[in-house]
Amino acid sequence: MSVAKVIEVTSTSKKSFEDAINVGIARASETVSGIQGAWVQDQKVVVSNGKVTKYRVSMKLTFLLAAAAKKKSK
Repeated sequence: MSVAKVIEVTSTSKKSFEDAINVGIARASETVSGIQGAWVQDQKVVVSNGKVTKYRVSMKLTFLLAAAAKKKSK
């Protein structure tokens, strides 16, 4: 049996939405193992002087919880 957890992550890129997604997943993978999927919940852009300067995504990442160590019975 597997149990999963969902966390929310916001990531920004100067290149594209796709890059923001990849950056967010890569960064989360540094501290969370077993990421199974991502749901992009929201996309936003930052505009400066009439030009898009940043792409921002809010995602929900799903990862499997590690199995707990079984206690030895006496």
